[in-house]
Amino acid sequence: MIEAIVDWLLDLPPWLALTMAFLFPALEASVFIGVVIPGEIAVLIAGVIANGGRLSLWEVLIAAIAGAVIGDFIGFEVGKRWGTQLLAKIPPSILKPAHVEQAREALRKRGALAVLFGRWVAALRALIPGMAGMAAIPTRTFVIANAIGGTIWATVVASLGYAAGKSYKVVERDLGWVSYAAIGVLVVVVMVIVGRRVYRNRKHTVVDVESTPT
Repeated sequence: MIEAIVDWLLDLPPWLALTMAFLFPALEASVFIGVVIPGEIAVLIAGVIANGGRLSLWEVLIAAIAGAVIGDFIGFEVGKRWGTQLLAKIPPSILKPAHVEQAREALRKRGALAVLFGRWVAALRALIPGMAGMAAIPTRTFVIANAIGGTIWATVVASLGYAAGKSYKVVERDLGWVSYAAIGVLVVVVMVIVGRRVYRNRKHTVVDVESTPT
């Protein structure tokens, strides 16, 4: 089925392919369609079309980022209000209970970081936003993590499609490995930022102690 969708996307007029680059990520988490069809397919193919000159890469990036961020925010709000009822209606053959538990455990342990990193795991990407709403993660926290994660994810996937051109099938197959590599880079960046803050806080504490009159 996935191969048929890819072929269909490649045959679309450029403006419609651009629309799909918005809709696929937008629908992925907002209506849980991502448990069946991964949203990166349309973004990847739009990048391939941009490589052929029928679209601009910046157009694909804007559409994909907007779809990813808006769709996940809708999924967050839907999860906050009707998440339990909707999850109960999805058959186990489509939505594996193990994936639901995996998303729940990731949110319990990592909170906002699960929103940021969960986008790179196909099994979690459609579930994390709604379950973040169910877990009552603060809206401001979710919005920030969602905006950062959605922008990075859409940029990486669209750029991979653009760089691969007609070799998109190789990228599609290896996208999971790229996702893990991107997660690794993000983890390192977060660790550096946290480390610098801790170092600055300790430095200020030492200075304050030394300047305090005895």
